[in-house]
Amino acid sequence: MEVKNVTLSRTQGLAEFPDSPTARGTKHLRELADMARQGHRAVMFYLVNRTDCTNFKLADDVDPNYAKECAKAQDAGVEILVYRTDIRPEGIVIEAHLIAKP
Repeated sequence: MEVKNVTLSRTQGLAEFPDSPTARGTKHLRELADMARQGHRAVMFYLVNRTDCTNFKLADDVDPNYAKECAKAQDAGVEILVYRTDIRPEGIVIEAHLIAKP
């Protein structure tokens, strides 16, 4: 499992990842794809740390290589999960599964 923190939002209600080119993130996707091809469960988990976003997409204009590698990873069997947080003074709780996936 790989976990990515999502904070970018350039359009109201839409969270995006990544916020900058990420060679390391691309490497992690390749590793997850290799694991899936070997028959293991492999999960890419995006955690949206914003309360104003209800949808998610990959920022393919920020890092086209990451977006391409994510598509390949999905084809290899990597599960993509996207959850958001509910941030309150009492604490932060993983709240809900977002509708849109990359």
